[in-house]
Amino acid sequence: MIHLQAKNRDKPEKLVLATLILVAGVANLNLSVANVALPSIGFAFDASQFQLNLVAVGYSLGLAASVLWFGAIGDHYGRKTMLIAGTLLAIPASLLAGLAPNIDVLIVARIIGGLAAGMAFPTTLALIAVLWSGNDRTKSIALWSGIGAAIAALGPVISGYLLLSFNWSSVFLITLPLAFLALLMAIKYVPAHINETPDSVDNVGGLLSLLMIGTLIMAINFAPVPNQGIFVLELLVFAVVALILFIYRQKHAKSPLYDLKVARRQIFWVAATAGIIVFGSLMGAMYIGQQFLQNILNYSTFNSGLTILPAVVCMVLVAPVSARLVSSRGSRFTLLLGYIFCLFGFLTMLLLWKEGIPYWKVGLAYAFIGVGVGFAGTPASHSLTGSVPLKREGMASGTADLQRDFGGAIMTSIFGALLTAGYAKSFSTKISGLPSSEQSQISNNIISELLKSFDSASNVALQYPQYSSNIISAAKFSFLAGDHWAYLAGILAIFIGGILIYFKFPNNEDEKTLLESYEAEDK
Repeated sequence: MIHLQAKNRDKPEKLVLATLILVAGVANLNLSVANVALPSIGFAFDASQFQLNLVAVGYSLGLAASVLWFGAIGDHYGRKTMLIAGTLLAIPASLLAGLAPNIDVLIVARIIGGLAAGMAFPTTLALIAVLWSGNDRTKSIALWSGIGAAIAALGPVISGYLLLSFNWSSVFLITLPLAFLALLMAIKYVPAHINETPDSVDNVGGLLSLLMIGTLIMAINFAPVPNQGIFVLELLVFAVVALILFIYRQKHAKSPLYDLKVARRQIFWVAATAGIIVFGSLMGAMYIGQQFLQNILNYSTFNSGLTILPAVVCMVLVAPVSARLVSSRGSRFTLLLGYIFCLFGFLTMLLLWKEGIPYWKVGLAYAFIGVGVGFAGTPASHSLTGSVPLKREGMASGTADLQRDFGGAIMTSIFGALLTAGYAKSFSTKISGLPSSEQSQISNNIISELLKSFDSASNVALQYPQYSSNIISAAKFSFLAGDHWAYLAGILAIFIGGILIYFKFPNNEDEKTLLESYEAEDK
């Protein structure tokens, strides 16, 4: 039976856990609802692939850039306060996204929504870490991780159903009832002022972390945009300078935002890196997959959303098994098992996802990814919270959130950049391969539209019905060339992460010994 600390036992235990999972669910659902609507958004706003990338990654960008800073603020001023503030801010952010008059406002609304999640999301895991211990903590984290990932995966299903009857804006409004319920439950059931640290907040370090992560993600997204090379270089230089200043600040600050001594612990940094790759792979696969299903296989929004169900089911079923494996075989074994299944997922996408394929090839890839994340999610989060002192649980939970959100932002940005570059390169080749007499009939404006995105090419096809089939055929060919670049990147990331875990993460017995030494050191 899960038990709260003695002074909080008057709080209904299951309701507290349910509230924390629900608050995390608001963030997880907001994270994924945009994916299935991207083709509709692109068509409505005549958006470029770059702009669609920012809509998809904007939420993760805001969340990833802020979790460390906001997690530390919660550690000091009150986790319940941050939980409520973030859930409250999520409401107007969703409204702004749903009512956005243009693509730029939508991108800004997504970033604000991510900042709101940065307040609430890290606090949920931090509270689980301080309210439960031992096997109860492992079980609670497994439920938090498995249900949270499942809610994120259900986002496209719900969005797809809404898009059958409503326009793209509906997908950003569906979290409002959930957010209101989560807000009321958080106010009523979540205990306040538990194991908070009296140490002051390193706001300078927080600002540097926000700038460092934000500029890095933006640099990756701008990389494939024509004539933006100098700007990308400036962003990268800014990110590197912010990183150097952040490290210097953390070494010299009286109360550092991010304890580098703890971060150097072997279990901590390997688990953090492993989680970034595996959770990022899930987000990246969902991002590319939804566009593939609608653009190439011509699935309806609802049917494309339903394809996620194998991943949802597998994550929910595997998460409890993962918790038991962590206890019996250790985190290293469980992480590697998850990585193997994720690798199978990307190999399935690379080798089997083509035009005209039957559904089972789609479902198989998502099932593999779901099993992989289900196995890897619990040890990735558990290892972080288990290797830090209680007063640093905000740092651990912030890092756990970075696994999902920085991983999601980075992998989605990389996949999106590769998709953009691969699509444009392939379509340019198609155009340059035409006879010169036909090339002369295509204006620069039309070429620009064709190269922007699949959805822009679809708009051009509507304007020139006599060439519609040729344009769509070329767009599909070019999209498939771009998404193969993305799948190869996923395979490479999984392969590198697996090598890191195999050689650097301790085996079961060594892991127990290290965790005991960390606990003794922190007393």
